[in-house]
Amino acid sequence: MAEAARVETEAPEAFPRAVPGAEPGRVLGLVGPPGSGLTRFGLSLLADPARRGPVAVVDVRGWLCPPAAWEAGVPPERLVVVRCPDRQLWGRVTAALLEGLPAVYAEVPAGTDEALLRRLGALARARRAALILRPLRGELPSGLAHLNLMGEAVRWEGAEAGHGRLARRWLTLRAAGRGVGG
Repeated sequence: MAEAARVETEAPEAFPRAVPGAEPGRVLGLVGPPGSGLTRFGLSLLADPARRGPVAVVDVRGWLCPPAAWEAGVPPERLVVVRCPDRQLWGRVTAALLEGLPAVYAEVPAGTDEALLRRLGALARARRAALILRPLRGELPSGLAHLNLMGEAVRWEGAEAGHGRLARRWLTLRAAGRGVGG
């Protein structure tokens, strides 16, 4: 996957429109190690679709804290969290949510079949639903996502020499795919 754009952003509002977020009928991939800020970023991408209707998060690890989504701009009354640690059920659960919601953020369990991911992408396109996929290990299959955002670095401001209050977090992303450049 060739690098197409590199962006450092503090908040989704600062993210350039040349690299779109959660768009109806598109698959967005968020790839990077745990702790890279991608879950929080993914939740913030649900804020806009949440203005049109309920949005869902498929939480495989059981780590998602709903207040994190609320702080990212998703209204509590519009957030559906589905905990699904069972890899065998994950595809059916995600498909059911895509059938009726404008946007779904889904952690992808390790070892998920490529054909299943492609079927979910096709369903998202057919239903004009935004699908944000966050693989827990590895990357998404080539060509699945309209846009792949890879977390490269996280930088914190405010705690000097290990003391003080954290004021801001900067996330550096590398973007690739058909969605780069509009």
